[in-house]
Amino acid sequence: MANPLSKGWKYLMASFDNKIDENADPKVQIQQATEAAQKQHQQIMQHASQIIGQQKQLEMKLNRLVADRDKLQDQARQAIQLADKATADGDTAKAQQFNNTAEVFASQLVAVEQQLEQTTALHQQAEVAAKDAVAKSKESEMRLKEQMSQIDALRAQADQAKMQETVTKSMDSMNQFGTQDGSVPTLDSVREKIERRYADALGAQELTQNTVGDRMAEIQQSGTDMRAAARLEELRAEALGISAGSKGELEAGVEDAEEVVDETVTSAADVENSAAQSETNSAEDVEDAEKK
Repeated sequence: MANPLSKGWKYLMASFDNKIDENADPKVQIQQATEAAQKQHQQIMQHASQIIGQQKQLEMKLNRLVADRDKLQDQARQAIQLADKATADGDTAKAQQFNNTAEVFASQLVAVEQQLEQTTALHQQAEVAAKDAVAKSKESEMRLKEQMSQIDALRAQADQAKMQETVTKSMDSMNQFGTQDGSVPTLDSVREKIERRYADALGAQELTQNTVGDRMAEIQQSGTDMRAAARLEELRAEALGISAGSKGELEAGVEDAEEVVDETVTSAADVENSAAQSETNSAEDVEDAEKK
């Protein structure tokens, strides 16, 4: 049976790791991936350099053993030749010395040839390993370049995503202006206030246009226009030489127009005075009611 504490601890660690992954900055994760890829490539290159170094070291040892072998062979041949010459000269003791020396060289030559054989085998293996290490290092370099290009693309994509998030937050703050702070008005309330003030201004303008003073101004303007038209007809009649009777009719028309204008203005003034008197009476009635 599983230990509940161990199981709970693993669950908490998995949940904590999940929270970290969710809230982690993409740029930090990209930097971690970059460092991991570079470290892996560095390890591969270091291992490859060690293998190639071993191959080079074995190659130097092999060359040294070959040189030792050739030297011992020459020394052994020279000792044998000297022993043969001493034997031919009848110097048995000296010939024996040269033979003993030749045997020593031969023993050393056998040991060097054994080492040479072992080193040659190791060198062949090292050459194969070095070629494989070079191939892996090139493959790792290509993979690192590919990963770096992908990392650059991810970094650009992360920057674009961050910029898009900033734009989205800005748009949300514009569309929901003041929703997070009660001391700041919303756009809807500001719009409603502006529309209400504009409507009030339109209403006041309409009331101003419909006042008695405006009507009086319109009536006076109409009377002036009528007088001007009558005067124009009078001047036109004089220019054309119309008879005195017709001229008298025109003058009578002008006088009638002036009388109509005067009566209209007087009526408008009476209406305005009546309205003012009504407002005064209403105000006095309100004051009397308040006193009672």
